[in-house]
Amino acid sequence: MGCDRNCGLIAGAVIGAVLAVFGGILMPVGDLLIQKTIKKQVVLEEGTIAFKNWVKTGTEVYRQFWIFDVQNPQEVMMNSSNIQVKQRGPYTYRVRFLAKENVTQDPEDNTVSFLQPNGAIFEPSLSVGTEADNFTVLNLAVAAASHIHQNPFVQVVLNSFIKKSKSSMFQVRTLRELLWGYRDPFLSLVPHAVTTTVGLFYPYNNTADGVYKVFNGKDNISKVAIIDTYKGKRNLSYWESHCDMINGTDAASFPPFVEKSQVLQFFSSDICRSIYAVFESDVNLKGIPVYRFVLPSKAFASPVENPDNYCFCTEKIISKNCTSYGVLDISKCKEGRPVYISLPHFLYASPDVSEPIDGLNPNEEEHRTYLDIEPITGFTLQFAKRLQVNLLVKPSKKIQVLKNLKRNYIVPILWLNETGTIGDEKANMFRSQVTGKINLLGLIEMILLSVGVVMFVAFMISYCACRSKTIK
Repeated sequence: MGCDRNCGLIAGAVIGAVLAVFGGILMPVGDLLIQKTIKKQVVLEEGTIAFKNWVKTGTEVYRQFWIFDVQNPQEVMMNSSNIQVKQRGPYTYRVRFLAKENVTQDPEDNTVSFLQPNGAIFEPSLSVGTEADNFTVLNLAVAAASHIHQNPFVQVVLNSFIKKSKSSMFQVRTLRELLWGYRDPFLSLVPHAVTTTVGLFYPYNNTADGVYKVFNGKDNISKVAIIDTYKGKRNLSYWESHCDMINGTDAASFPPFVEKSQVLQFFSSDICRSIYAVFESDVNLKGIPVYRFVLPSKAFASPVENPDNYCFCTEKIISKNCTSYGVLDISKCKEGRPVYISLPHFLYASPDVSEPIDGLNPNEEEHRTYLDIEPITGFTLQFAKRLQVNLLVKPSKKIQVLKNLKRNYIVPILWLNETGTIGDEKANMFRSQVTGKINLLGLIEMILLSVGVVMFVAFMISYCACRSKTIK
């Protein structure tokens, strides 16, 4: 009778030990299985989950615009006063709804090339007004002309065309004209003008960004989606040194198994440079654990604070000998037009940049850029890309509408917020096919290990207790 009981207790302890060992073994084996499955599914080739979502995103992406309506144009022109602006928006467009074009695999170097077509559809229900709403904004053509043509004689000639066309430093334009283009009356008088159509995003619809060539990850998963070349080049030809390099992905996804300690690099053709994001916090997105990565203020710092940024300083006078910060001169990227990019409301910019502009109210929550990344797959499941388009306008003795200016202005025209969040259907699929299976495997591992350890300890204690009673 005692033997049966002792044998049963030993058998229970052995079963517990086996369960615990099996649970322990399942942890590394399970991790290897997960890694193998993920590595297979994130490769950018026909038949994988990643490829299907990569060719045409299942996420609805919207681009919201807030226009800076100038309240005191005459005061600025006559007295060089601070420019008073009033933010109006959002005006919302649906973008990135078109599938990638000319998708071509190159098995020799394990890359895939493509074009990203551009399209924008106005969404009245998500907007405060219509595309016909009017705004008082800086005259894009006049501001650019004085910057591009520095020769005094040329400026005298241009001034005659500006006067004849009755153009001024400021103009009234509809939303549609400002964004997508209008025939400029001043440029229409200039003989042999390269273009007479002006618009912040002209041309956009029916155009394409690229050609991009990215690694498909087939031979090395740590390189998946990383850009090899853009428009056939590995460098941009806009900046000096390392600033000119095309680094990272396009931010739609990153190589899998993302760590919080990583610095995620990505390239954006909108700002004509590569930039980076750092981990900020854990976020629960529709039941999916994601890492939130944000663009740090250091990325926009002056070379005095961040020496790596020395090659982004191009205009010594405007940047106060590279001590001013928070705006990026991308004129080389925009055919010489004096376009400056910043975060909305000059967030993270030095006080001298926003000093001549009244009506700005920068805050991190509304105006910073972030990416929510599922760490196992590296997929970006939610993002908010925010940036502001500004134009530089300088005094000019030869152009009458600019001759009363006593200082340079970096004038905010608009800021945009491009956002996308994984849809409920895609989130359900993601939970069931990725995070759900991983969580289930982890749960099984923990149950086996916990139950096994508890059984082993309980049966061994019982066995020892019975043995001591028998000895007595």
